[in-house]
Amino acid sequence: QVQLVESGGGLVQAGGSLRLSCAASGSIFSINSMGWYRQPPGKQRELVASITRVGITNYSDSMKGRVTISRDNAKNTAYLEMNSLKPEDTAVYYCNAITWSRNNYWGQGTQVTVSS
Repeated sequence: QVQLVESGGGLVQAGGSLRLSCAASGSIFSINSMGWYRQPPGKQRELVASITRVGITNYSDSMKGRVTISRDNAKNTAYLEMNSLKPEDTAVYYCNAITWSRNNYWGQGTQVTVSS
């Protein structure tokens, strides 16, 4: 079992920045990929970015160029640095972990609200 706890969300003005953190605990050595998804109000959850244990990253087009995903394996933590935020980035952001055996785990989500 893997537990994920997100932090760092909040209210920010358009053009601002936020850094989200996702701390993993439990069977941490079973984790291969960690990622960030978001779910805007009334919409489906979508991938923002992901990173493997060895640092291979993948970014979706939705926020590409404005976000950077990173991971500190020693701290069992993944980060999402978000810049130039727009009101349409308002969403609940979820941390995701995928184990080597392809099990999916989710955090509880953290709200990001961008005001215009």
